[in-house]
Amino acid sequence: MTGLNSQALNSMGFAKPPAATRIVVAMSGGVDSSVAAAMLARDGYDVVGLTMQLYDVDAVTAKSKTCCAGQDIYDARRVADRIGMPHYVVDYETTFKTDVIDRFADSYVRGETPVPCIRCNQTVKFRDLFKAAQDLGADALATGHYVQRLVGKQGPELHSAVDPGRDQSYFLFATTRAQLDYVRFPLGGLEKPAVRALGEELGVHVAAKPDSQDICFVPDGRYADIVKRLRPEAVRKGDIVHVDGRHIGPHDGVIHFTIGQRKGLGVGGEAEPLYVVRIEPDTARVIVGPKAALLEQSFALHGVNWLGDGMLPEEGLGVVMKLRNTHTPITGTVFADGSGAKVVLDQPEAAVTPGQACVFYDGTRVLGGGWIARGGVSAPVSLNLRRAGPEAAAPPA
Repeated sequence: MTGLNSQALNSMGFAKPPAATRIVVAMSGGVDSSVAAAMLARDGYDVVGLTMQLYDVDAVTAKSKTCCAGQDIYDARRVADRIGMPHYVVDYETTFKTDVIDRFADSYVRGETPVPCIRCNQTVKFRDLFKAAQDLGADALATGHYVQRLVGKQGPELHSAVDPGRDQSYFLFATTRAQLDYVRFPLGGLEKPAVRALGEELGVHVAAKPDSQDICFVPDGRYADIVKRLRPEAVRKGDIVHVDGRHIGPHDGVIHFTIGQRKGLGVGGEAEPLYVVRIEPDTARVIVGPKAALLEQSFALHGVNWLGDGMLPEEGLGVVMKLRNTHTPITGTVFADGSGAKVVLDQPEAAVTPGQACVFYDGTRVLGGGWIARGGVSAPVSLNLRRAGPEAAAPPA
């Protein structure tokens, strides 16, 4: 860690007074990042606020439960004025479209179900803001994420938040070691009600503002409309086919479906409920079947980011993992496989969805994760289990 010597460390981990420690805060205009900035200013740090402009606000219907809209930029500026700190708006509209929105659309066209919030953290937030903070001479970049950065024997570690209902560690699995060394999470040890109360105490005018709930560039939840607008040539009609080979009916495009989906299939008359089992974008086929057909026990990952000690072993490591943010933690073994990884679950799991992230935990610590690839592991893998900890306790759901 920066500044480790005989001098006492300040609360951000630097061996110098808070007034000599510059912290850039990523301010979205919401309660969390606003309170984080106010806390740091109260504690005497040299605080600078940066707010990202990510898209044309006229092209997206701004609602109170989105983030990074025009009102949010205004709110962030008001908070900065109240605190008395510098505040800048950085235009990342082009990179956000390329790295987040376009990849979101392409993922749906490939028959996947993307997680754009992870891509946003991975690119414009922890890549572009990282550089902007360094250009401003900051010692660290702080965000309002509910996650903890704890220092272990081998350096900074990423851990789940104290508040399990707010934990965002799943969305930050792609944080690199270099980024983790630089970034700070002031709210990770607090529960949400305490954050709102602190905001009121510090005079943050957005303390009661509703939380962001939708994907910021899809505020009405109509994902397919975004894909159709960006990739109209990729939207084509196709067939819904049962796993037993029967033709069930037509559909208006694979972008309307996700693995495990039951409602909205537009089919009926079957003896048992049908679920989306597989999506074949090349043939525009949606394969459906009974719930049992959803079960998978092994699958491949790409884009793996490892934050555990040492290297991810090829012989396998037993971990606790989540396949979606709201997923109940399960156990299995992850094997290094070139630039990716293979996962073998202890028990079969339904709806292992390409495009989603599989995140590994040892207790509250995030060991890393990767993106679930289309297609499973073709060959059986030896279950040489080695747990990541004495008990491999599950993280907060």
